[in-house]
Amino acid sequence: QVQLVESGGALVQPGGSLRLSCVVSVSFFSAQFMGWYRQAPGKERELVASITNALWTNYADSVKGRFTISRDNRKNTVYLQMNSLKPEDTGVYYCNFVNLISKNYWGQGTQVTVSS
Repeated sequence: QVQLVESGGALVQPGGSLRLSCVVSVSFFSAQFMGWYRQAPGKERELVASITNALWTNYADSVKGRFTISRDNRKNTVYLQMNSLKPEDTGVYYCNFVNLISKNYWGQGTQVTVSS
């Protein structure tokens, strides 16, 4: 069973920065894909950023140039660096892990609120 634990969510002012972390209980070598999703109130969950085992990254148009996904294989941790935050970035951010047989695992989520 894969467990994911997110952290780093907070209340931040517009223009500020946050770094989210997701610690995974298994090696990244068993993952084909990892991603960060977010869900705003009343909206569907959307993919924000992803990274494959080949370290290819992909970003939602709304966050390109502001967010960066990365991972540390030694720490089994994936990060989401978020800069120039906007109120529309507010939501619960979830870490997602897809293993080599395409089974999905999710973290419990961490709240990000961008407000003055």
